[in-house]
Amino acid sequence: MNQDIFVAIEHLRGKVSDISYVMLAAARDLAQSTRGKVVAVLLGRGVQDLANNFNADQVVYADHPLLADFNPEAYQKTLASIINQHKPRVVSFGHTSIGMDIAGGISVQLGLPLISSVRNFSSGSKVISQICGGKIMAECDLPEGTTLITMIPGAYNPELGQSTQIPTLTPVPVSAFEGLRTMLIQYIEPESGDVDITKEPLLIAVGRGIQNQDNISLAEELAQAIGGVVCASRPVVDQGWLPTSRLVGKSGSTVKPKVYLALGISGAPEHVEAITGSDVIIAVNTDSAAPIFNIAKYGTTADLFDLVPILTQQIRNAKS
Repeated sequence: MNQDIFVAIEHLRGKVSDISYVMLAAARDLAQSTRGKVVAVLLGRGVQDLANNFNADQVVYADHPLLADFNPEAYQKTLASIINQHKPRVVSFGHTSIGMDIAGGISVQLGLPLISSVRNFSSGSKVISQICGGKIMAECDLPEGTTLITMIPGAYNPELGQSTQIPTLTPVPVSAFEGLRTMLIQYIEPESGDVDITKEPLLIAVGRGIQNQDNISLAEELAQAIGGVVCASRPVVDQGWLPTSRLVGKSGSTVKPKVYLALGISGAPEHVEAITGSDVIIAVNTDSAAPIFNIAKYGTTADLFDLVPILTQQIRNAKS
């Protein structure tokens, strides 16, 4: 086993996800303690140029037609082979639908420990992991040998995972894929014609705390008064109260507005990972222990049903 920190890069349709840069920033931090290298692991087909701005010492790259799109079986087999060959100190995956899809399988296949929902590292090789929906932070030591982790955003700036220095690119052979049971049929895109929330500078986000569909009008009136757009977390979209195009989260859109006002959103990891690029996050939640307050610049435990109508009226009065 060496002391290198490997990062499994996530990318989709030619774009590297923010969680990859978060992991690279975390890996650079941890590598100062292990005194190893930061190694990005990039799987794909003809996507070497994606590695040009990685804050890594080396990029291990596997190129194969069956890796062009995410395939959990093909990715797991390839990554397991790379990990087994190099035996790094830590291998970091995103705590995302992609990362969780393959990290558990590799853990079982190679018999390696897996720590999930890692937020950051402290005191050298100690790991801070988020549990109970983010209400409790658990600290533990990295187990001996190679350890797999899944990371959540919030503690590291994605920009620190980028660099103008192009890392060394090292190709690795890819074994033949036989008997794959999974294949990509198509990407299902949101219906066109709605607003693109990824380009909006001001977002009013509603979560489970909005309680019912009729109450969304409170957020819409505020958005109209302030010049913003309403979006939502998964529970709201699953109920059909807003279209999928308004979904913020790992299965929806990643947004980077100037202001993100979260109304009744607890701050689950799958939502938080999609909003950490916001300039300012403002949280409104009656639960003072809600994880959203960990990343919010401003926050209040006021009841949104009391606050929002007053805020809307004050904005209207200021404009009149």
